[in-house]
Amino acid sequence: MLAAFYDFDGTLVRSNVVTRYAFFARRRPNRIEAAWRYGKTLLGVPVWLALDAVSRRLFNEVFYRQYRGLDRGWLDEQAEALFDEEIRPKILPGAVELVERDQAAGFRTVLVSGGLDFAIAPAARHFGFDDVIANKMRFVGGVATGEILPPLLAEQAKLRAIGDYCAAYNVDSASSKAYSDSLSDAPMLEAVGGPIACNPDRGLRRLAEQRGWQILDLTGA
Repeated sequence: MLAAFYDFDGTLVRSNVVTRYAFFARRRPNRIEAAWRYGKTLLGVPVWLALDAVSRRLFNEVFYRQYRGLDRGWLDEQAEALFDEEIRPKILPGAVELVERDQAAGFRTVLVSGGLDFAIAPAARHFGFDDVIANKMRFVGGVATGEILPPLLAEQAKLRAIGDYCAAYNVDSASSKAYSDSLSDAPMLEAVGGPIACNPDRGLRRLAEQRGWQILDLTGA
């Protein structure tokens, strides 16, 4: 079997984990809590950027603590509105068609994202992905703890997730594809025979040019 593995943020959409959490924060029923959560998010942006520059894994570990205390049922209820208002308008031109072309060519399409499963589930359905591998929040008594259930998907963990998927489904990784925009996902791209730098950041573009990887731009820039 052949597979095409896709990163999400920056690769297929302009949305990211911070803007998605900010959407949840703004919609909290209690206005005081909403203002507190949203304001804390805005003030934390320089910190999030600095952490992400150091380590995507560290960023995820720290940032997802913002979800602490949120109810699972409420988050699930908000997921469709999140997609309609925050994610759908930021889908990059041709992104859906890209996934459809891979499916038509016989690839099993797999979304591999450091985003939270409940937050990106409607988007995964919209794109028509065959499978989704994403981070899962730990809930106790239906309330988010702010911790991610292992394994936390970032950097080398994405590589291991793809390896496990290939082993479980007898995927020919040498003839499969992977798409990402970020240098932090270089291990994910190296896991397959067809790495594609999609809307690459400066570091990934440089690596792709050095190694002769395909470069794809969906941003229209």
